[in-house]
Amino acid sequence: MRRVIEAHGITKRYNGSVDALRGADLIVEEGELVAIVGPSGSGKSTLLQLIGTLDRPTSGTVRIDGFSVAELSDRQLSGLRSSRIGFVFQQFHLAVGTSALDNVADGLLYSGRPLRERRTRAEEALRRVGLGHRLGHHPQQMSGGEQQRVAIARAVVGDPPLLLADEPTGNLDSSAGTEVLSLLRDLHADGTTVVVITHDPEIAAWAPRRVRVRDGRIVSDDGPGAGHRQVAALIKSGPGEA
Repeated sequence: MRRVIEAHGITKRYNGSVDALRGADLIVEEGELVAIVGPSGSGKSTLLQLIGTLDRPTSGTVRIDGFSVAELSDRQLSGLRSSRIGFVFQQFHLAVGTSALDNVADGLLYSGRPLRERRTRAEEALRRVGLGHRLGHHPQQMSGGEQQRVAIARAVVGDPPLLLADEPTGNLDSSAGTEVLSLLRDLHADGTTVVVITHDPEIAAWAPRRVRVRDGRIVSDDGPGAGHRQVAALIKSGPGEA
């Protein structure tokens, strides 16, 4: 099985003395659905920054889809992110006054594709997340759940093999949050490797594999491949039922 994320002994030190992450090891295989769970300040967001190549570790090694982060220039890392990783955050980060279609098309802005192709792919992505009827609507005309689905469409419009979601239901009510988790589950069932960062124990229970982080260390991990044993049950279940 291909390893989409491979991190060994990664540490992140800030201001020369504060260790946000301490010697973490993490392997995520292609096709897994993983929840990285921990309280505020545990180091889970720092772990996301490192495996998302948004930052470099102080020590240790990170490989994403076979590429060693340490061996890539900043420009090459930007290319890796744009082609291999999709990001979904708690804040939707949508451009106000811009249609859902063009918000998603902007996810391909640095791909070199012409505008017509970017918009065609954006429409396909929006239909994939159930928003084919909202192509021309602006964020302020949409509910929080719809805005997050636009953000997810933007994250997957380039068909990245890895989707990183940081507290994706944090700004949503329970109904909209359930819809977003269902969408992430569907994307996973279609073959996308999904890693969700959360402090919510219900979301942790929903995921077939859980990696628990506390005080900058990974304190428990169901292990690579654990998700494959439960994926059939996951497809039929909702939050807290897996």
